[in-house]
Amino acid sequence: MYREIYNLGEAEKIEELTRRLVSINSINGTVGEVEVADFIKETLLSFPYFLQHPFQVWEQQIPNDPLGRKNIFAFVRGKDESKETIIYHSHLDTVGIEDYCSMKENAFHPDALVEFFKTFEYDKEVQRDAQSGDWLFGRGALDMQSGIAVHLANVLHFSENPDELTGNILFMVNPDEESQHKGIITAISELNRLKEEHGLSFKAAINDDFITPLYDNDPHRYIYTGSAGKLLPCFYIYGREAHVGDTLTGIDPNFIASEITTRVHNNLELAENIEGELVLPPTCLYQRDTKEIYNVQTAASSHLYFNYFIYKATTKEIMDKLLNVATEACIKTEQVLFKHYLDFLKRTGLPQRTLSWNIEVTSLGDFIDELESLGVNTAEVSKNVTVENGQLDPRMLCFKIVEALQKLDPNKKPRVIIFFAPPYLPHNYLNPENEGDAKLEEMLREVLDDFAVETNEKFALKKFFPYLSDGSFLSLHETDEEILSLVKNFPEWDSVYPLPVKEIRSLNIPSINIGVYGKDGHKWTERIYKPYTFGILPKLIRKVTHNLLKKSEEILV
Repeated sequence: MYREIYNLGEAEKIEELTRRLVSINSINGTVGEVEVADFIKETLLSFPYFLQHPFQVWEQQIPNDPLGRKNIFAFVRGKDESKETIIYHSHLDTVGIEDYCSMKENAFHPDALVEFFKTFEYDKEVQRDAQSGDWLFGRGALDMQSGIAVHLANVLHFSENPDELTGNILFMVNPDEESQHKGIITAISELNRLKEEHGLSFKAAINDDFITPLYDNDPHRYIYTGSAGKLLPCFYIYGREAHVGDTLTGIDPNFIASEITTRVHNNLELAENIEGELVLPPTCLYQRDTKEIYNVQTAASSHLYFNYFIYKATTKEIMDKLLNVATEACIKTEQVLFKHYLDFLKRTGLPQRTLSWNIEVTSLGDFIDELESLGVNTAEVSKNVTVENGQLDPRMLCFKIVEALQKLDPNKKPRVIIFFAPPYLPHNYLNPENEGDAKLEEMLREVLDDFAVETNEKFALKKFFPYLSDGSFLSLHETDEEILSLVKNFPEWDSVYPLPVKEIRSLNIPSINIGVYGKDGHKWTERIYKPYTFGILPKLIRKVTHNLLKKSEEILV
């Protein structure tokens, strides 16, 4: 690859690398993640520096991965044998291409897409961008093959100019960011190995995941000093099934699920309120009953889960909010169902039956304590379910475990059990009360101010990258008590989602996002703005790298 790009200018190098990366179908969960990893490794090994130091490019397999996915690493040593190191990291997978519909065959072909969008009358903004020549289209162009290309270009730059480096660069690309984050979670052990065996001191990690306008005509380029975290709160809802001929005596779990969704989905009252930050509310990702075939019986149970961003809040605080919301939903359900039943009796003249409309709401941890008090070995039950259903989607496996526990209730009460399932992403940010974090943020502001003058760009420094990012896994702000609150409400944490909490805490690497710029991430109109991404961004990242290493003795990480 080096022979094809060495005589190009830097912006042209990055564009060519982006095009080559986009052309490889690297959709999450496919062998394409392996193919793009191989291309990245081969590209690195074609650089003159790595021809001389081939052992400074290596791969790390994702354990027990049926696709054989892997992380790719490359190490550029600076001039002074320093141990201080900056990590450049990106993810190599993309989302799918179903949204391209009839254009699916061109989803990885930027030239075909730009020609199509030049005549696309249904979205004038997209059409203008295509006609301008300043935008590159294609699945992964924005999220985030262009980011890999920028990091590759900077690795090449520093490998050709090692005298500019007062420390080292560790390049890292990871698979599976768009799903389970297995790549970065696996990489934690490798980063700790490098730290322990080679004495590397990781001063910061620079991710270049995409940034985008937050409103029409937004002029800003947003730089983020941390990452929002994520919980996936799940609701196992067990009702009281009934024949449709006796429907008014039942407690329909779908009705309860709807009441909960109404109260949780996009409810800003449940979101944190942090001045100056883009804070997003919880979003329903799944709502479905457990009936598998048609019959005239109402559903016995229903599954519901939400994406829930966390910024500064703790898991316990979120659980308490959701317990309150679910309790309100169940009280409302009880009132409505009982009223319907009484209206039915009034209309038909039938005598009233002795029925309870009470719906219990509990956390998984409290429900397990209740079962244990009855002599139930919940750990053994959960483990057996995990072994017997290991092939299931992790979320469905968690529901399967909770269902098995619910069946052990001798009273078969209607009940809502709230628990957490994968993926969980820690939240992290620069803490102004920490001296090292404060100095790092001060340095970033200085660089951005200087660069704004040089480039006429408008930069805005924010705390939380508003989308999900692998940077979440490089440091951990939660206390042991807060992690315990998560684990006790997470079915079979150690086997379903074995997150190496202690290892992450020992790394404690600040992750800054200085991202590629474009529009419509995860949409078929996804596109990257070439002048900024290929021309300005690489220089900005190098400037931050220089300052991080130069002032590293002041930044106590």
